[in-house]
Amino acid sequence: MIRNIHERTIQAPAAQVGELLDKVAIAGNPLWPTEKWPPLELDGPLAEGATGGHGSTLYTCTAYRPGEFVEFTFTPGFMLEGTHTFEVIGKGTSSALRHVISAETRGVSGFLGWHLAIRPLHDALLEELLDNAETAVGATPAPYRWPLRARLLYWTFVKLGLD
Repeated sequence: MIRNIHERTIQAPAAQVGELLDKVAIAGNPLWPTEKWPPLELDGPLAEGATGGHGSTLYTCTAYRPGEFVEFTFTPGFMLEGTHTFEVIGKGTSSALRHVISAETRGVSGFLGWHLAIRPLHDALLEELLDNAETAVGATPAPYRWPLRARLLYWTFVKLGLD
């Protein structure tokens, strides 16, 4: 079972961070790090039933509470079977933005794919997304430093388009 969690306290109220989350699939949104990563694109507005993904990672929105919570379920046949979620957690004048993957790998290729390649790239993307959330509310985050393996994988799969 994979349980991969990224969470950051953002110095802004939950309503402000929730507005960022609600726009995550809109072109030009300040949250998704499209300067380095394929955009998150859906076949319609963010809502239950919307399908899409980013790059070769495809999913369907299976739960949505505006400003609070989004759940995406991976498309059948993908190397992971399960969900990934975003949640905004209010903490008074600050809030937390949390992303969780809760999934099983599918077969040997899913297990190896997740552990050797997808996880380092996923971790880098999510840390940049959290940096963007802080920047969007006027904070200056300590930029995420990519591990060497993530940098090599990024250049192999994302920059060269081998995904």
